[in-house]
Amino acid sequence: MAITSVHIWILVAAVVALFAAYSMGLFGKNHMPVDGKTVLLTGASEGMGLAVAEMLAAKGANLILVSRSAGKLEEALLKVKAAAKHPKTQRFHYITADVSVRDYSGPLIAEVIAWNGGSAPDVVWCMAGKCEPGLFVETPFSSLRDHMDLNFYGTAELSHTILSEWLAPDAPVTEQPKHLVLTSSVVAFYTVAGYGSYAPAKCGIRALADTISQEMLLYPQKVDVHVVYPGTIDSPGFKRENELKPEITLLLEKDDPVQSAEEVASRAIAGLERGDYFITVSWLGHLMKWGVMSGSLRNNWVVDTVMAIVTTLAWIIVQPIILGTVRKYAREHGHPSTYKKRDA
Repeated sequence: MAITSVHIWILVAAVVALFAAYSMGLFGKNHMPVDGKTVLLTGASEGMGLAVAEMLAAKGANLILVSRSAGKLEEALLKVKAAAKHPKTQRFHYITADVSVRDYSGPLIAEVIAWNGGSAPDVVWCMAGKCEPGLFVETPFSSLRDHMDLNFYGTAELSHTILSEWLAPDAPVTEQPKHLVLTSSVVAFYTVAGYGSYAPAKCGIRALADTISQEMLLYPQKVDVHVVYPGTIDSPGFKRENELKPEITLLLEKDDPVQSAEEVASRAIAGLERGDYFITVSWLGHLMKWGVMSGSLRNNWVVDTVMAIVTTLAWIIVQPIILGTVRKYAREHGHPSTYKKRDA
């Protein structure tokens, strides 16, 4: 039988319907119920972190919020308490900590366990981070180290500490898994000019997750690892970031979708409840993920495989456009050392 355009459109419609059903959580159970569970959130005083905290409070979670600013945490805690599903029984706490400082996580987890009646938290979600864009050569190298300390090592150290608790030889083996949620960025899939200090740390988080997700299979205790890949979030951090971005970065990103912190939080939580490993929260994030999944775990083999083929073909068109934009900018503006500095 000859394949016609009708058959092709039927196949496309079937894939779209499958993806839509999967995205809406129509398949299976809630893989990360939090009602009555204890959840530790870093970077929880504003933006995506605060939105996540409020939504998990509304689902019945007991929460520990972590950030550097006690003032912001106190304000955040009021909002989180107001969103509680069970106001009389849910428990909330905050701890001030700088996740970029070496050896911060041991005392943090010890305090969390003490507050939680001697038990480790059920979910740890690392969201603390920053982005200070700039052209790589035109930016002090110390910027790269600062981004690695906060965005990568801050996440990696807390991951190591909590996994050591969850996976200790005498740690309980429970039917429901613990959850370690790492927050990367879509720049881990494909980055653009201006993110030389930021992108390496976010790529490192993906590599770390791919490694430890395999290693979790070696232990009797159950731990699910997840990575959330937000794109552009309309938040205080985004406003600070835009004050520093080189013009070429703004030009390359001008058509990217901008999402509210609440939308990103809601879609990220939905992905966790589906049991996804890689969680993207916008159409652009989905496409970027499908284009570079390589040997990473799949959320759904059918959807991810078909869309990886489609996205790979799309890069034939997209990549020349991006590189052409950069080359044109270079011709028009000369050597980067002459560019006007964007100071915060």
